[in-house]
Order: sequence, then C-alpha cells, then structure tokens
Amino acid sequence: MTKKTLENIRNFSIVAHIDHGKSTLADRLIQMTGGLADREMQQQVLDSMEIERERGITIKAQTVRLNYKAEDGKDYILNLIDTPGHVDFAYEVSRSLSACEGSLLVVDASQGVEAQTLANVYQAMDNDHEIVPVLNKIDLPAAEPERIKEQIEEVIGLDASDALEISAKSGLGMESVLEAIVKRLPAPEGDPGAPLKALLVDSWYDTYLGVMVLVRVIDGVMKKGQKVLMVGTDASYVIDRMGVITPKLIDVDQLGPGEIGYFTASIKQVADTRVGDTITEDKNRCTEVLAGFKPAQPVVFCGLFPIDAADFDDLRSAMGKLRLNDASFSYEMESSAALGFGFRCGFLGLLHLEIIQERLYREFNLDLIATAPSVVYNIQLTNDEIIQLHNPADMPDVMKIVEIHEPWIKASIMTPDEYLGSILKLCQDRRGVQTDLSYVGTRAMVQYDLPLNEVVFDFYDRLKSISKGYASFDYTIGDHRVGDLVKLSILVNDEPVDALSILVHRNAAEARGRSMCEKLKDLIPRHMFKIPIQAAIGGKVIARETISAMRKDVTAKCYGGDASRKRKLLDKQKKGKKKMRQFGKVDIPQEAFIKALKMDS
Repeated sequence: MTKKTLENIRNFSIVAHIDHGKSTLADRLIQMTGGLADREMQQQVLDSMEIERERGITIKAQTVRLNYKAEDGKDYILNLIDTPGHVDFAYEVSRSLSACEGSLLVVDASQGVEAQTLANVYQAMDNDHEIVPVLNKIDLPAAEPERIKEQIEEVIGLDASDALEISAKSGLGMESVLEAIVKRLPAPEGDPGAPLKALLVDSWYDTYLGVMVLVRVIDGVMKKGQKVLMVGTDASYVIDRMGVITPKLIDVDQLGPGEIGYFTASIKQVADTRVGDTITEDKNRCTEVLAGFKPAQPVVFCGLFPIDAADFDDLRSAMGKLRLNDASFSYEMESSAALGFGFRCGFLGLLHLEIIQERLYREFNLDLIATAPSVVYNIQLTNDEIIQLHNPADMPDVMKIVEIHEPWIKASIMTPDEYLGSILKLCQDRRGVQTDLSYVGTRAMVQYDLPLNEVVFDFYDRLKSISKGYASFDYTIGDHRVGDLVKLSILVNDEPVDALSILVHRNAAEARGRSMCEKLKDLIPRHMFKIPIQAAIGGKVIARETISAMRKDVTAKCYGGDASRKRKLLDKQKKGKKKMRQFGKVDIPQEAFIKALKMDS
C-alpha cells in the first residue's frame, strides 16, 4: 500500500443531538455511494436492533465503508461511523471518535444547538478532529439557517460561514456533503512498514462467527492467518477471517494503515476484547501502546427479578447473552425476601436500564420486576473502612457509619427563555447548586451540580414536561460529596419490605415516606384483617396509613333483644381479626412495587 492510497481514505463520524438526523444522513450517504441497492435500502439502515428502529434512536455506534468517485476523478474510501446522541451512550461516541480524523457536525436548522450537540462536539475537538458543520432539515418551514449559523459560531466557536445546507430526508444538497468530506477532512497518517498497531474500536457477538472485532489499523498491515496479541488482556489469537462492512460483510485478505474493518479469531466472549485496547503482531510488537479509554462505569443500579420464580434460570442465561453484546452492562446475583432470586445490575443511565429491560422482555420473553434505581454510595465506617453500597437494603447499622458520600453530576441544560424559571425551581428542589447561566439569543444555558440520586428517578421526564419537550439535558459524572442521607424503610403489617427501602435526604424523608404510604394504601388489596403500612427511619415511624379490613356482618341475625348480645358477637369477631393479623400473610401485588417507587410532582 503506497502513500497515494492512504491519501484516498477518509475516516469520519457523524455527531449530533438526538433526532437531528444522523442516521438519516448516513442512509443517504450509503444510498448515494451504492453501498446498498435501492431495493435493499430501508430507513435507518445502520440501526440494526428492532428497539433502535422503533424508538428512532441509535444505541450502538455502527460502521460502514463507502466507495466514492469524487469530482476530481479520484476514487476514495470513506469510513463512516454513525454515533448515538444519548447521554447514556456517550462512551460509544468517545471510542468512535478516536478511530476517526474528522466529524460532520449535524445541527437541525430549526432547533439549533442543543445540550448534546455541545457535549459531542467538544469530544470531537478533544480528539483533534477537523469539523464540518452541516445544517440539516433545511426544507422545513421553520428552518432559520442564518440564525443557526450565528448560534454555532457563538456557542461552539466554530466558523460556520461555509456550513453545508442540506436535507438528508429529501436528498437536497447531499453531493456537497460527499465533496466536503473528501476536500475538507484530513487523510489518515500511518506507516505500512512499521510493526502492526491497531485500535480495537468495538466488538459484538455473532451467533455463527463468534466474537467479531472492529479495528482501526494505525500502522503496519493486518493479514489473514496472522497471530495477533491484545495488549490489555495479554491474549494472542490467530485471525480466521477479516473483512470490511459496506453494510454487507465483504471478506478481504489484509487491512492497511487508516483502514477500518473487522476480524474473527475464535474469541469466546466479548468480555475478552476490551474496547480501546491495542492490537499488535505477536512476534513483532509495536513499541508504544495507544492511550485507550476508561472502561464504562455503571452509574445506576437496580435489581431485576423474574415475576415467576421458575424463570430464574432463563433470566440467568439471558443476562449472559446480553453481556456478550454489551460490555458496559454488569450484573451479580442477589436475593430478596419479597421478590425471591434475581440480579443486581449496573447501567450507564436510565435509558440504558430501560433498553436492557425491554430487550430482556422482547428477545427472551421474560416478564421482570425492577426495584427502585439507586446509585453507588461510598460509606465511611467508624473503623476507617470505606465500603461501596449498591443496594439500600444492605446498609450497615447507623451506629457504625461516620458519613455517607453520594455521587454528584455536572449537568448542563439548554432551554428557551420562557421555561427558565420553572427549570431553575426543579433543579433547586432536587438540591442542585447553580454554577453558571449564560444566554445565546433567546436560549439560556444553565449549568448545575446535582446529586445523582435525585436525577435517576424521573428528573428527565419532569424536565421534558416542564419545558414542553424543548429543553435538552446533558451530564458528566462529577465527584462524591458528603450527604445527610437516611435509609427509609417501609413496613407492611410490621414486616419490612426490602424491595421498597430507599436512601433519601433527611429533609425529604418525611414527605417521601408519607407519599409512599398513601400510594401503597391504594395499591394493596384489602384483606380479612387490618393492615398497617408504616414508613420508618431506623426505629422511628414517620408516616402511617391503615388499610381497613373486609368484614362480615355478624350481627345480622340479631333482631331486637339485648344490646349485650350484639356486643358479644362483635368482641368475638374482633378477637378473631387480631389473631388473623398475627398469622396472616399480606399479598403485595407486583405492580404495587413499581407504582409506589415512581415519584410524583
């Protein structure tokens, strides 16, 4: 491979906020370069999971190689990586960007710059990318290209005077995008003669081929039959087959510098391939390894239990299969008195949690119940030991605790001016600390430090409903800070229900306890005996509701006569109810758990 062919490669990714048209733009590029025939095209070609297509979001970053003949007559190879826009999948974005030299920044010509546009473009800048601004949806009646160009210059600081104006849906202006990729984005650099050095960009599990590994070759040449070493795990493998993805898989014999392709090498599980790892030749190793990425840290934890206890083994095998394809998802077994056996799972965020639950339901037909999402607390004990608490039910005795440290996030919210007041109030109510407030035209950008456990419940839903869907939200994980937190336990008929215990801030505990008791009163069906529902902190009950008993009219057969006869019968009934309550078991329906844990406004 000569220097000339290296100049004809372009590696780029598409970054944008959710719904600004990344996947549609990728569709058009594939169609125009003949990656797929018209009859094979479908909308969002690269969103291969059914759930991605249904929700219209990208979850996994996908790669495709396109061949393009430019106006100057040269043939170019374009490697495109379509990235997700959601906060939860930011780590997918960061690793995709490190495999490229340039980015197309897609901005909706009517919506303008949003919170994640900023987060993703800053990530691209950190990777020294050349960035080409693209204004999409230019054919909408509400499009204001001139205003949006000014906004890009003011907010991001990018020169947007030569931003491309296109409509990916109708194909308007798409030629200019392909030409801009070739002319404005840099070619990769690399030395074909040096020892092999490649970046592991992604890996996924294929039922027929085993683990498939996506790599970006930086130096040297990767060949079929070569023995390669993964530096991070210190394991060596022999390459069985390799190829490129033009959405279809096409076999090739070798990949040179700057190229992106896949290989299989009889690797047993995806966990053996660390994203960001350096791959080199086993005999002739490269001298310095690549920086790699920090492993994705789970942020939100929640217990998943099968509704039918007999499904536990199916759930265990389903978790193993999901883990094959999603290395950011972690789980361990746990048991609960109320719910039986299940798993404690770690997720990157609430959307990730929702999607894993949905996939377990769809792909494996499992009906699950999820406990309240919680975050990881660091607890300092009196013997100077620091432990991590994933599940509020495992909290040690209060006497042994010196202080509890909770995780905080740095959140940036972009919103039209008129919703600013109610958004500030929402952040204030969630114990937020404002750090910055700036204006761009009529849009405000607020920055807040917020405790993560106030965000994991329903912060995002509340934010969307307050702002009628116009506010956008992005966050990065910050540090741990000391918090005045207490464990709120719920007792039903004097028995603690561990699935409902949560950690809350002391000031909010009473209100939270009262609202949970009120909800449970409506959700738990009446029994033959009286059921007290209590919320308690330690030994102190802070709220109580009582579900009255169903009762039979024992005095119906007494016509007239002495009042003491009725009294006797009622006392006898009362004694029976008391005895029943001692031995009676309260059945709490599954939906009661889910509804009780949802926070209301």
